Amino acid sequence: MTNNQNQPREFDAVLGGEAPPTTDAVLGGVEGVKKRLASPYAEIRVAALQDALNYQTEGLNLVIHSLHDCSRKVRQSAYNLLRDRIEPQVKQVLQEYKYWDLFERIDEPLNQGYIYNTFNQFYNRQVESYDPKIGLQNTAEKAYVLDDNVTTFLREPDVNKVKALIFRGYYDLWRILSPDILKNIKALFYGPYDIDYQISWTYIEDISLILEGFPNLEMLLVRGGDNSCPWEKFISLRHENLKALIVETGGLGRDKIAQILSLELPALEHLELWLGSDEYGGNSSIDNLMPIFSGNLFPKLTYLGLRNSEYANNIAATIVNSSVINTIKVLDLSLGDLGDEGAEALLNCPAVNQLDILNVSNSCLTEEMVERLKLLDVEVIADTEKEPGDRYCSVSE
Repeated sequence: MTNNQNQPREFDAVLGGEAPPTTDAVLGGVEGVKKRLASPYAEIRVAALQDALNYQTEGLNLVIHSLHDCSRKVRQSAYNLLRDRIEPQVKQVLQEYKYWDLFERIDEPLNQGYIYNTFNQFYNRQVESYDPKIGLQNTAEKAYVLDDNVTTFLREPDVNKVKALIFRGYYDLWRILSPDILKNIKALFYGPYDIDYQISWTYIEDISLILEGFPNLEMLLVRGGDNSCPWEKFISLRHENLKALIVETGGLGRDKIAQILSLELPALEHLELWLGSDEYGGNSSIDNLMPIFSGNLFPKLTYLGLRNSEYANNIAATIVNSSVINTIKVLDLSLGDLGDEGAEALLNCPAVNQLDILNVSNSCLTEEMVERLKLLDVEVIADTEKEPGDRYCSVSE
């Protein structure tokens, strides 16, 4: 029996028939997979990835290479095929892969009004609570959840190898973390986590102090509320490495927005602001967001999330006439009060069809408008819509 990888097998596809057009030949073996991965049609490339893993190391390398495909659907398919594999080269690649444009960032469970989301993975690492009795193990592959065991944690022999940390912080506790010891931290979560707190019971930590202390950060996610607590020591600084900044809140005030937009973040790819309710400090307006829409503030931006807003229609109407709509790949207006008026503006903007993802889930759209949006040539996420007459943001108190 031969073992020729170029021979067709029972799981090789036969390409032919109806559109998208292909050759009518049987493209078998690993060479056939390569040809299909070179197809101009994303659907064919996605199907080829399913077959690639049947060809051992060579096929695995093809899937890894597809993480950089021009199509988000292909990248997502490659990621899904790789995420649970245990090969060292796969783990290494995924640890360096930016996950924040993927569905795992967008499709998080929502428990309305309360501090909610926990993570199975954070910064492409398995989340695990730090246990002083066990210590640190396989630090490169884990994101540790830390709360009141900070002193013991900082004494761990391998603590300087930790790259992702979820700090269940309250008030100023983050300051006792030592940047000198945690100099290799690349991803940090700060805020209430996995507790029965309403989001308005806490406040958002001054992110400039965190960025100043951790110059190697690539991802910063802060969570909280209480706009009445100003960032009095805020520093308008330049941070060379931050790629993802996520601020989850039930009320983000105009002053804090101005401070965030004063930061120089030349590497930023993902900006996500939860604007919130005016009743809980979210007193911003479209004027406060205008620097973002110029497209010049964060030149590498590919994901723009202006979520949980009470003026989402105004955001939609403004962004379709802005420069940034021509450069981003993901537009996320979810969790807010987006209605058919704002969605109509998106439908009438040709540049929207150049997006990879449009997320309008948990909005106030009619079923008819959702169906119209799904005719766009992009991946539209429009799940768990509110009643069209209910105009409110999803997370406030």
